[in-house]
Amino acid sequence: MPGGDPRDGGVLGVDVGGTKVALRAEAPGRPTYDRTFHWPREADLATDLATLAAEVTRLRDGWGPVAAVGVAMPATTDPAGTVTTWPNRPGWTGLDLTGELRRLFPGAATAVADDGDLAALAEARHVGCDDVVYLGVGTGIGGGVVWEGRSVPGRSSAEIGHMVVALDGERCDCGRRGCLQAIASGPATLRRAGIARGVAVSFDDLRAGLRDGLPWAVEAVHATCTALAAAVVSLGELLAPTVVIVGGGFAGGLPGLVPLVGHTARMSARPGRPVPVVTAAALGGLSSLHGALWLAHDLTGGPGLRR
Repeated sequence: MPGGDPRDGGVLGVDVGGTKVALRAEAPGRPTYDRTFHWPREADLATDLATLAAEVTRLRDGWGPVAAVGVAMPATTDPAGTVTTWPNRPGWTGLDLTGELRRLFPGAATAVADDGDLAALAEARHVGCDDVVYLGVGTGIGGGVVWEGRSVPGRSSAEIGHMVVALDGERCDCGRRGCLQAIASGPATLRRAGIARGVAVSFDDLRAGLRDGLPWAVEAVHATCTALAAAVVSLGELLAPTVVIVGGGFAGGLPGLVPLVGHTARMSARPGRPVPVVTAAALGGLSSLHGALWLAHDLTGGPGLRR
C-alpha cells in the first residue's frame, strides 16, 4: 500500500501492447482483478496517458490499492527508463516512463522490463525448462532468451523481431527491410492476405479463410510460418536452446500456425544439428502479463523471477 511495506498490499502486472493493455492484480483475501482495454486510435501521448490514468483509478476505486507494479513494455527504453523508440506509438518517444509510473502509483514499488524477456521467463518457469527462446507474435514480434533459468539480454533486450530474415523483404516500421516483424507479425500477415484477396482482411476473416483452406489465407499464413521457421533455425544454430516457444495473441489465435512453424523448421535441419523443438506457449497470449505479474511479486520479496 502507498507508503507501507510492499509485502502487505496487492501486486499488479501490466502488459502494455501496441493496440491494447492488459492488467492483472492479486492480493490475499481479494479476488483477482483482470482488465483489458484498447488504446485510442491515432491518439497522442497525452490521451494515452489520460486513458491509462483512468484505468488505474478504476482499479484503485473498484479493487483496492497496490503496493508493487511490474510492467511489460514492447518499447525500447534506456537504463533510466526513458522511452527511446516505439514505432507502434511514436508519440511515446522521450517519455520518462519510470517517472510516469511513480506518478500513477505513488508510494508503490515499480519496475519495467522488456515484454519479450518477461514472456520468456514466465514460460520457462511455467514449463520448468531452463533453456528457452521465446517468440511472441502479435502487433509486433517480441522475443526473449532464457539460459540456465535466467534472462540473457546481453547489453539490451533480445530484439528477435528485428532479426533480418530476408534482405530484400518488406520494409519494417523500424525503417529497415526484411525484419522478421515486417513479414510475420499480425499486421504484416493481414496486410499480405488483404493484397492477395483484393480487400482488407480482419483477423476473423483470416481465421475463417484459413479454416476453409482459401488460398489467400493459406498463402499469407504460410509466408509468416516460413519466416518464423527461418528465425527458429538461425536461433538454433546460434544458441541451441532446448525449446523454442511461440506465443502472442496472433499466433495463439490461429490453429495450426505453431505446428507449421515447427514442421517447416525441421525441414531445414542439417545433418548432426537438429533444430529445436517448437511448441505453443503454455500461457497463450498471457505470457508477458504473467511475467509482469511475477516481476511485481519479485519487488515484494515474494516468489518472483530470477533475473
